Amino acid sequence: MKLPEDLLKDISEKLSKAPLPVDDLKNNLQAFLHSSLARLDLVTREEFNIQARVLERTREKVEAMEAQIKTLEQQIQEITKD
Repeated sequence: MKLPEDLLKDISEKLSKAPLPVDDLKNNLQAFLHSSLARLDLVTREEFNIQARVLERTREKVEAMEAQIKTLEQQIQEITKD
């Protein structure tokens, strides 16, 4: 019976001599990753950054409109008190 060290060495030697289809494996992995990512709903970093800027401007406009509404509500309350 071989010791675990000898067994590991034996397996390692056999694997190093075995013809491995590395290019096929690489191509298959790339094809798998490409098809998997293609099914996801992803955007580029540039598209993401554009939408983030649009969102920030929209938030600023909403905040300005909320302040304007608050001012108008206060003015209405002052008018209706009289």
